[in-house]
Amino acid sequence: MCEKNIKKPPLLILTGPTSVGKSALSIALAKAVDGEIISADSMQVYRYMDIGSAKITGEQMQGVSHHMIDILDPSESFNINLFQKRAKEYIREIYDRGHIPILVGGTGFYIQSVLYDIDFTEESEPQTYRSELERLAEQKGPEYLHEMLASLDPESAQTIHPNNVKRVIRALEYYQSTGDKISAHNRSEREKEAAYNACYFVLNDDRAKIYERIDRRVDQMMGQGLVEEVKHLQSMGMTRDMVSMQGLGYKEILAYLEGEISLERAVYLIKRDTRHFAKRQLTWFRRERDVIWVNKQEFDYQEDRILDHMIRNMRERGMIAGESEAK
Repeated sequence: MCEKNIKKPPLLILTGPTSVGKSALSIALAKAVDGEIISADSMQVYRYMDIGSAKITGEQMQGVSHHMIDILDPSESFNINLFQKRAKEYIREIYDRGHIPILVGGTGFYIQSVLYDIDFTEESEPQTYRSELERLAEQKGPEYLHEMLASLDPESAQTIHPNNVKRVIRALEYYQSTGDKISAHNRSEREKEAAYNACYFVLNDDRAKIYERIDRRVDQMMGQGLVEEVKHLQSMGMTRDMVSMQGLGYKEILAYLEGEISLERAVYLIKRDTRHFAKRQLTWFRRERDVIWVNKQEFDYQEDRILDHMIRNMRERGMIAGESEAK
């Protein structure tokens, strides 16, 4: 183990594709190492959005401290800059309590922003340009903006989904402001040395099993009252142009409630697009450096064996001392 890494503060990361089982494992991990969990999820930050975000319940937390959950109203915007700022604040507080911070969630860019302390400082761009881009997206569709980005920064266009209008606009703003491609900026930031002595675990499973779990989870969400949850958000004044309502599950049910598609079609789209999302997540994690893949089938799906493997890796990296067995 590199001496300079041991001197860095410890950080645990548990990520992986949606529906792979991160939440349950994170509780066991936190109990084993006296850790506190910081959610790296772009939707669980919102209050009143519990079912569609598969938000962990108080009972499921089993007394383990969780942060970055229910911190914003759905009318508020959430972005990578705010996540990084709040996550670093929580990490400092967790260290002060003598505990280990555990980043848990499937938003790879959020995790990367903390692990490598990515600098998001950029030239401020007049609001007029952003408003112009937003107007173009509304009038001509997100694909139009994505084509603009592809002509200026093909690499970014390949990694940003056309429907992720917020990130497309940010990339166009960055180019307009600096004259440089945001893909080149992000690549140089990714080459930075990690700011922590980290164990970066990626929980994974056979793709077919992940897809089956996604389909089951969507069916469970419908049974738990996802339509009623979105109706309540509508009654609160939430609209589809808000960041919160662009999340998987919410925008499709909104389309159903507004008469654009049938409920059957909405459910089909949620399942399909969530499977596509899981595939993109895995592609992202395969590009990351120094990750420790934890393939559940290699441990016969036994949580205690998976946990022992993770703790052994932590011990080898000088993050914890003592026996490698889970408590």
